[in-house]
Amino acid sequence: MRASSSSSSSASSSTPSRPLVVLGIESSADDACAAVVTSDRRILSNVVRKQHHINAQFGGIQPREAHEAHIRTMPGVIAESLDSAGLRIADIDAIAYTRGPGMYGCLSVGANSARAIAAATHTPALGVHHMQAHALTVLLTDDAPPAFPFLTLLVSGGHSILVLAERLDSYKILLDTLDSAVGRTIDNVARLLRLPHSTAAGLGPVLEQYAAAAPLPPFDAAPLPRAPLPLSTDRAHEAALSFAGLYPDLQVRRLHPGIDDSAPPEAVQREVARVFQNAAFDHLAAKIALVMRNLDTPVNGLVVSGGVGSNLALRDRLRAMLDEVATETPVPLFYPPVALCTDNAAMIAWVGVLRLQAGLKGEPLDLELRKKWSLEDLYDDVPASCYDP
Repeated sequence: MRASSSSSSSASSSTPSRPLVVLGIESSADDACAAVVTSDRRILSNVVRKQHHINAQFGGIQPREAHEAHIRTMPGVIAESLDSAGLRIADIDAIAYTRGPGMYGCLSVGANSARAIAAATHTPALGVHHMQAHALTVLLTDDAPPAFPFLTLLVSGGHSILVLAERLDSYKILLDTLDSAVGRTIDNVARLLRLPHSTAAGLGPVLEQYAAAAPLPPFDAAPLPRAPLPLSTDRAHEAALSFAGLYPDLQVRRLHPGIDDSAPPEAVQREVARVFQNAAFDHLAAKIALVMRNLDTPVNGLVVSGGVGSNLALRDRLRAMLDEVATETPVPLFYPPVALCTDNAAMIAWVGVLRLQAGLKGEPLDLELRKKWSLEDLYDDVPASCYDP
């Protein structure tokens, strides 16, 4: 079943004799990803080519290096995803790609790949909002996903937002950060502490391990006090997040004056990681609790996604918060499998499936990429003619 992006026919305009099959392509940051997903919620392939070995050389993501790595690896990633699924491009009903938000050069590699294939094969191309994909991954992976409306906490290196998902195409941002995203702050703290950079998982999981490790002397007997929470008394910013104030630079330098020349002792690394992580997650939980107490709309769950959503300590803290806030009607906590919390193309393909089912026929191949893109402005520039009447 085929239709060009300008055709009046659609993969969703007739009853298919088989499930829809969508190829997803994701390249918003440093991961080159491709996946094949079906409308009956099967992930036929999910290929992720990470760049941790490159990031380790530069102390973090370098946009130019990430862009050039995508150029080298994306063709092979797409080919592998089709091979792993046992399909050819002729078997694909649509190609979904990340249109934003993200690093422009990185976005362009995935978008141009998707659009070129779509143009050559007369297959619909669909640009997907990256954060919408994170928000809706649980609808793909959970056997009993939440019904709309539900809350979604999107926490990653580039985002820290709490969103009310009202329906498939309508979102309201309830919390946003005033400064740094929590994932970026975690990476900065890990670099400050000179934690070993994992070429397999990145800095976030390493800091999580150090924070969870048993204290070493002298902190096993006298742990550091809890860090004060940002904006806790600021009435003007009650519904806002802030993580820059949790950066423990002065605390680390007080505990280990020679940090500029050497890594702190492991005892300092563990204790500062623990105090910082507790403060960051307490801050998130407190702000979400404040929003939930003031919500007029009952919600059917809290979904946690994004790379930081894989942190088990965060999940435990949020579960405890929900138990404290939702005493009359329990609010379930949802999160995708750990492998799908970080960037992946399965979530992009899945949103492509949902948009086809909602009546999208395809999009123009010249839509602008959106480096910055609010979820509240979702697909506001897609012509009405692209949808079934």
